Amino acid sequence: MGDGRRAPERTDMQELRTARTADHPALVAGIRQWWGDTRTPEQARELSLLLPRLFLQHFAATSLVLEDGTGIRAFLVGFDSADHPEQAYIHFVGVDPRLRKQGVARRLYTAFFERAAAAGRREVRAVVSPGNTGSIAFHRAMGFEPLGPEDGDGASHGDGGGDRLPVHRDYDGPGQDRVYFRRWLTVR
Repeated sequence: MGDGRRAPERTDMQELRTARTADHPALVAGIRQWWGDTRTPEQARELSLLLPRLFLQHFAATSLVLEDGTGIRAFLVGFDSADHPEQAYIHFVGVDPRLRKQGVARRLYTAFFERAAAAGRREVRAVVSPGNTGSIAFHRAMGFEPLGPEDGDGASHGDGGGDRLPVHRDYDGPGQDRVYFRRWLTVR
């Protein structure tokens, strides 16, 4: 493509492409539907508020969408840090429950890692709720390491022990504890 965008990657009739601002309504609908089996409708709606349109207005070029003939089936919203040129950050990932355990999230993360490394980023960071054991296990399997307060972002976080993981107390506000992860990249 002559406009600087990458050509779509295709596998098994699924297209992995760069996100667009116009994808926002579908991503919000996906969050509300895909998490509806584990949350009340109100909780799923609140979760969707973690992905305001501005993420796609400003970070679409570093975010990914997987779609097929039925629509968007998975997404990863991430960005290159403006304040830390060596870092990229994964903000939100969603996979249609019918595609889980099929390597879709791994595919999204791997594509994000490759793009971040090509942009000169040396590490990717992410945060996970301490109670989200599935996501913690996935991040560890993808090569992420949990960071203690001394390795974090320089802010003052208390740490607690949840499952031998350093937990950053009140990371996202009062009562919003997080496990902070880092994965090193091989820069080309």
